[in-house]
Amino acid sequence: MEFGPRRAVFSVATDLDPGVDGARSEEHEACLDRFDLAYRTLTAILYNFAPCSGHPGGSISMGRILAGLLLRTMAYGIAHPLDRAQDVVCLAAGHKAMGLYAMLALRDEAVRIARPELLPDDIAHRLRLEDLLGFRRSPAQKTELLQRFESKPLDGHPTPATPFVRLATGPSGVGVASAVGLALGALDVYRQEAPWVHVIEGEGGATTGRVSEAMAAASAGQIENLVLHIDWNQSTIDSDSCCRTGDTPGEYVQWDPVELAYLHDFNVILVPDGHDAAQVASAQRASLARQNHQPTCIVYRTVKGRGYGIEGRRSHGVGHGFCSSGFYETLLPFEACFEVTFPRYDGGLDDAPVEKAHWDALLSVRRALTSDSALCGLVANRVEQAAQALRSKARRPRPGAPDLEAYFDGARPDDLEPPQQLRVEPGSRTTLRGQLGRCLGHIGRLTRGGVMGSAADLLDSTSVSELAAGMSSGFFRLDGNPDARLVSAGGICEDAMGGMMAGLSSFGWHIGVSASYAAFIAPLEHISARCHAIGQEAKRRVVDEPPNPFVIVMGHASIMTGEDGPTHADPQALQLFQENFLSGSCATLTPWEPGEVWPLLHAALTRRHAIVAVYVTRPEQTVADRKALGLPPASAAAKGVYAARRAHPGAGDEAGTVILQGSGVANEFFLGVLPELDRRGLNLNVFYVSSAELFAALPAAEREAILPEELASEAMGITDFTLPTLHGFVTSRRGREASLHPYGRGRHLGSGKAPRVLEEAGLDAASQLEAVLSYAGAPGRISRGS
Repeated sequence: MEFGPRRAVFSVATDLDPGVDGARSEEHEACLDRFDLAYRTLTAILYNFAPCSGHPGGSISMGRILAGLLLRTMAYGIAHPLDRAQDVVCLAAGHKAMGLYAMLALRDEAVRIARPELLPDDIAHRLRLEDLLGFRRSPAQKTELLQRFESKPLDGHPTPATPFVRLATGPSGVGVASAVGLALGALDVYRQEAPWVHVIEGEGGATTGRVSEAMAAASAGQIENLVLHIDWNQSTIDSDSCCRTGDTPGEYVQWDPVELAYLHDFNVILVPDGHDAAQVASAQRASLARQNHQPTCIVYRTVKGRGYGIEGRRSHGVGHGFCSSGFYETLLPFEACFEVTFPRYDGGLDDAPVEKAHWDALLSVRRALTSDSALCGLVANRVEQAAQALRSKARRPRPGAPDLEAYFDGARPDDLEPPQQLRVEPGSRTTLRGQLGRCLGHIGRLTRGGVMGSAADLLDSTSVSELAAGMSSGFFRLDGNPDARLVSAGGICEDAMGGMMAGLSSFGWHIGVSASYAAFIAPLEHISARCHAIGQEAKRRVVDEPPNPFVIVMGHASIMTGEDGPTHADPQALQLFQENFLSGSCATLTPWEPGEVWPLLHAALTRRHAIVAVYVTRPEQTVADRKALGLPPASAAAKGVYAARRAHPGAGDEAGTVILQGSGVANEFFLGVLPELDRRGLNLNVFYVSSAELFAALPAAEREAILPEELASEAMGITDFTLPTLHGFVTSRRGREASLHPYGRGRHLGSGKAPRVLEEAGLDAASQLEAVLSYAGAPGRISRGS
């Protein structure tokens, strides 16, 4: 059996043209060898003084890969780390962060010594030797040197708080998926001159399902500006035989990275020795050929922990003991090469003396580099050449590129009237999902295709296909359909799809949209959403830019998808997101009826929440005649909570307060229960929760005016979702015990049409009426006056 026809090609670095860029002279190669030695030494120092925290082995094995990118391959400006036109490195293998920090600091130090005018004026845009004192240090640590040098806290896994880092990575597989989305964004904006996105991963990280899904999507969409660099050292945390090698079965998988990439139709370049600078340079040069529109994967055979004294899996997250003889032995080659001596530390682990010893070690590195003008000059010249390469490319967004500011500029969160084409007439029939798709499509057309979406083989089912209405049909493919706004996510691949659409949003020119059943997409995209929220918040520490929203369509939400049974009609999806993120970073939207979709979506997007999770049901429903029902206009939903009915002062005793959440129960209540309560003369307060986070964002006085704490303390709730999603609005134990929710009868619900499932759950109109009447008459539940 052989692979079928491939568009991609396979090559070996030793068979490629080595090129004649002047960098293969003996002198230059000797300088690069010394740079690599300095890098490996600095990595050992970082691990030691963390203290003893980080991942030295993989950081060391990727050294030549990263150095090749920064000093030979990429086009970028060191003075302008925020320039979206430049090439990017994404560290999908986020545990190698100490290596990234060591490399960026070495580059900065060499340029500071040889060509300081090349560096940015603002130290916030640099990663200096002084910043390495902040590796795995909390911002709460106020030691003397951290404060004196204004050292950056460097997270254990990279985030955009660090210059030149575009994505928050670390959770397995998320980095590759997010980098595919980032590359897609660059490709859609710049097309033939798109910036390159280089993503570094290990073979262990490549075993995750997200990576295979993302690779399938990158190949199908022909994301040609993506280069995946796999550091194949064969060692994970637990195994030194991760992949099959030759006839020897792998302990984890029965492929090797070359086969994995070629299976997914990536151009593949094998580097037999990933520690050979010439082989690395030949492969990276060849990867930029753009020969067939397919993405490229370079596979480097390396040794984890090479030269560290601990190799293989034992060097993954563990290194030499703090200031042990083993640690100081790793410094001996550097001392011999540069003729310096590192101070030996034999003190305790108190923060201040450890910080001082760390700085003394870094100063030894500084002295060594200062004495090596050839090395620093080479690095500075390469950095200048990278900037010249970027300038010579003169990358400009293509004519007609997306323009999100056409929507965001001048869009006011309180301007909630829908555009004419999005207005829905009372009495007409439509779906929440369909209305959401049309709203996203309107924004997409307004922004010249600034909304791109993907679904887990459910484009029409979730109505995400509506966002492409009036634009190119089919899936995005560089060679043949580059104007399409729908993205193939590799199939039924919620996991990678979340990372891809978050990465697309992170590039800054698009709103990425992903869609599937809420039951599946909420758990499977939670990690990607969390990383996106972390990344967007971290970015704001470096640049004053609002977050770039990523929209998750929680389709077929809750028990209204009753025919599919409890595996699909899941009430838990809202609880995974609602008020589960940093305040202001995520908004969950639970519209009752189609008229509420636009004001809610517009409010969340214009407030620039990093994540907007919209819970929409599948069945068709009648657009409510809100005026006839005595309800406020649909725009009231944008407050997050609105009073559907307030008890009238002087109209007799108030019979209590009911809090509603979810389209299914709200339809039953407003159309079936409320008229009967009115007939019986109950003087109720009735509230609907359309977004917990939009409500929480209101000033405290406004929240109290809408839903007084006194009413929350007496309220009962009725929800499509799990009971904890109402805890912020139904605050008493008795109110919660009286509340209705899908798990209220102690069992998972069976399959059937939505009305029957609501009846089984005790959420139909008759059951709601009985519960409300019982609660209204319960002792202590009657409040007097208003």
